[in-house]
Amino acid sequence: MSSGSVVPQEVADDVFRVDGGLVNWYLLRDGRDLTLVDAGYPGDAGAVLASIAVLGHRPGDVRALLLTHAHADHIGAATALAVHGVPVWCSPEEVPHARREFLQQVTPGMLLPHLWRPSVLGWALGAVTHGGLRSVAVPALPFPAPGPLDLPGAPVPVATPGHTVGHTAYLLPGAGAVLTGDTLVTGHPTVRRVGPQLLPEFFDHDRAGAVRALGALAALDADLLLPGHGRPLRTPVTRAVELAADAA
Repeated sequence: MSSGSVVPQEVADDVFRVDGGLVNWYLLRDGRDLTLVDAGYPGDAGAVLASIAVLGHRPGDVRALLLTHAHADHIGAATALAVHGVPVWCSPEEVPHARREFLQQVTPGMLLPHLWRPSVLGWALGAVTHGGLRSVAVPALPFPAPGPLDLPGAPVPVATPGHTVGHTAYLLPGAGAVLTGDTLVTGHPTVRRVGPQLLPEFFDHDRAGAVRALGALAALDADLLLPGHGRPLRTPVTRAVELAADAA
């Protein structure tokens, strides 16, 4: 299992992926301003801040933290960024999840039937090490307006509910890329398969909804897949969706 790196990888012009070992986060740059998409586990907060510094920026340069969804491995640095006045935005449906008015996340009890698999046990231990059991509530706000967001990268929210009730992907039209969060990934420590796929079913709040959400991605004009887990993939998103659906 990779320990990750705080060194951002430029995957398209001014679009950077950071491999946190168990999860990715992304930085979108426009001059001195940044957008952060997802924020690792609570234990990754220092790594998130370090990745911003590696690009020569300060936390205050982040105009907003966008969440694909509010699982523990995507909201971890939100509290550290809030100190610098960074707002957290997500879909209206995901806001109460981020605020922990309810929780749609795999629990230790749900994992028990799968822990006999070394890959799942190894991932679970890594998640605990990264602070996955910490209780984190984020004062998230809904997107301020429909359509493209007035942020670096001009990300366009794309509703992809299923993994969680308010899961959102982000289209980056200028880069021909889509940040897919956990709706469509290219790998995960719990599985051996590499390539476009859904996460194992026990991670999804609504598996049927997660499968349907692939249709929203297939409709996008993009040929660079930037997942929450796994490596970026240069292929038409329509093709990636076909491969994931076949493997589901």
